[in-house]
Amino acid sequence: MSANATQITPQVVAEHGLTTEEYDVILQSLGREPNITELGIFSVMWSEHCSFKTSRVHLKKLPTQAPWVIQGPGENAGVIDIGDGDAAIFKMESHNHPSYIEPYQGAATGVGGILRDVFTMGARPVANMNALRFGAPDHPKMRHLISGVVAGIGGYGNCVGVPTVGGEVNFHPAYNGNILVNAMTVGLARTDKIFYSAAAGLGNPVVYVGSKTGRDGIHGATMASAEFTEDSEEKRPTVQVGDPFTEKLLIEACLELMASDAIVAIQDMGAAGLTSSSVEMASKGGVGLELDLDKVPCREEGMVPYEMMLSESQERMLMILKPGREAFAEAIFHKWGLDFAVIGTITDTGRLVLKFKGETAADIPLGPLGDNAPMYERPWVPTPKRAALPADQVAEPNDYGAALLRLIGSPDMASRRWIWEQYDHMVMADTIQRPGGDAAVVRVHGTSKALAISTDCTPRYCFADPVEGGKQAIAEVWRNITAVGARPLAVTDCMNFGNPQRPEIMGQFVGCIEGMAEACSALDFPVVSGNVSLYNETNGTGILPTPAIGGVGLLDDWDRMATIAFKAEGETVVLVGETLGHLGQSLYLREILGREDGPPPPVDLVAERRAGDLVRQQILGGGLSAVHDLSDGGLAGALVEMALAGKIGAVIEVPGDVEHPHAWLFGEDQGRYLVTTTEPLALLGAAQEAGVPAQVIGRTAGDRVVIGTLADVALADLELAHEEWLPGLMA
Repeated sequence: MSANATQITPQVVAEHGLTTEEYDVILQSLGREPNITELGIFSVMWSEHCSFKTSRVHLKKLPTQAPWVIQGPGENAGVIDIGDGDAAIFKMESHNHPSYIEPYQGAATGVGGILRDVFTMGARPVANMNALRFGAPDHPKMRHLISGVVAGIGGYGNCVGVPTVGGEVNFHPAYNGNILVNAMTVGLARTDKIFYSAAAGLGNPVVYVGSKTGRDGIHGATMASAEFTEDSEEKRPTVQVGDPFTEKLLIEACLELMASDAIVAIQDMGAAGLTSSSVEMASKGGVGLELDLDKVPCREEGMVPYEMMLSESQERMLMILKPGREAFAEAIFHKWGLDFAVIGTITDTGRLVLKFKGETAADIPLGPLGDNAPMYERPWVPTPKRAALPADQVAEPNDYGAALLRLIGSPDMASRRWIWEQYDHMVMADTIQRPGGDAAVVRVHGTSKALAISTDCTPRYCFADPVEGGKQAIAEVWRNITAVGARPLAVTDCMNFGNPQRPEIMGQFVGCIEGMAEACSALDFPVVSGNVSLYNETNGTGILPTPAIGGVGLLDDWDRMATIAFKAEGETVVLVGETLGHLGQSLYLREILGREDGPPPPVDLVAERRAGDLVRQQILGGGLSAVHDLSDGGLAGALVEMALAGKIGAVIEVPGDVEHPHAWLFGEDQGRYLVTTTEPLALLGAAQEAGVPAQVIGRTAGDRVVIGTLADVALADLELAHEEWLPGLMA
């Protein structure tokens, strides 16, 4: 009986996530009914995960170019020039659905997949980051999910020997049924040794390397493009299983082969495995491929074409070699203990042809699978604007000291030490700013340069106003990179949203893109890579719109890097940027008053740039001893974090013209920094010249945080509140 004997019924089509209209397009493209293998190939290539069919039309609005951008979106990862013949290569990817079903393997294979996206471009991975969103801390599943995800990220990253240097974690009930696990990798390469994925060269061999193909992860891409229901636990077989030790061997083997001239094109097998890698390589090169599936290394008996093409087994790559270089390449992969098989050739037919046991298992034109895949302009409605929330409509705390303790120990502000201590953040010995600061900083080995890396997004802002929230996500990453003294260069994004077939969700997506595009343009901070993850909802309840942003910047001399920690007593504390006391969507509002209302703080991009450029200039000139951007928890939150990092207290005075002290302290106005200096007059003069508001608000001193007559709290008590929450939750 043929391996493709399954009859194609409307139910089988629906099970593959295809609509009736899409199936009609398949019939037109083929001029006949597809067999089950062909249907499976269309199904994964047309999934949201692989085709961006809902998002493509809007993603085109994002700025993607700058003089330092070598490769923007469309490749495995983005590439930027960091001078001296060096390039930084990076991308962020989601592994949300798999991580909810099977948290350890879901998160681990998310890390493995993003590492492959980066080293397939010719880069040695030097840093991993992650952006995690969990549900309500007291939700019955959450501890299991948190511990599994953190262990999976740590287990894979630590074993493969790439440091996990930072990231972010939020908690909100909107993620109860659909957590988010976004992983980012940054690598380094020489600008003249970057590898691309476009297949070329008629008759050139198509080579499979890495691990054997198994039955894990079949339909992973389709599952990641559908919303969850009560029985989603049954989808466990669609989650891939990772092996970081094999990945380490694969990195070394690929980089060794890349040092030669043998590779024409290379692509990792990620979502949709052998299907997406072969289709994408052929489509980009405008060629055809013929594959002999009898030659695919399989680890299970009796695998059929459908399973081989749709498996998402990990640690596998596809490459096109120059003719005659097969034996040379094979020797390298065998030396590293990896499979190597020539499984096909490049043709000029523009078709993907699969042979199996002497028969044609599939024969599909590549156009409809790749560039001509369906593209939708789904209907959308803008998110209604929220009424302003003046400070006099927000209650002051009964006890400012108690409010400070509660805020610094709240789920979104508490220390993440319990998480990052499970990650090896020092392996490779180039991490010079550890987790807990504004941005991670990693040296470019053997040079005075360093990369600053940050991930950020404030989903509650995006939910209240997607345009301002999208702007703020970009601006805050730019600010985080600036706060360590680096020049922000480019971003990667991970667009996590609910069901785009609901116009209000589609409106969130469109609004966030609009805000991001505006901020990227104003800050010269282009998007060079990214990922879209839709249908993040369970039984019709969507997540908060979460456009996670990963940014990379450059320090020419890492000796001049700034950190958030107070350095000595008696230094002057200066607030840089305009403070209006915006309390809408603030953590104070949510954590102290139990309210989630009002608009998010507006982002003035001109003021943002002016303040950031001033702060960076001051850091590089040696004028500032500590720097922290203001975000969650406002001025009070930043002040406590700086004091805790340096184990030095502060005495702050509330200026006499402040009408609402709670708004001044806890408001989350954007574009601001808290800095310390021994030369306040020089700083204030430079700020005035640059047109940036700046005021002295106090000094570093003692072992308490004293705020006028409002609060006087021991650092020891703040530290206890800050450090104990997460270990307490996980105990």
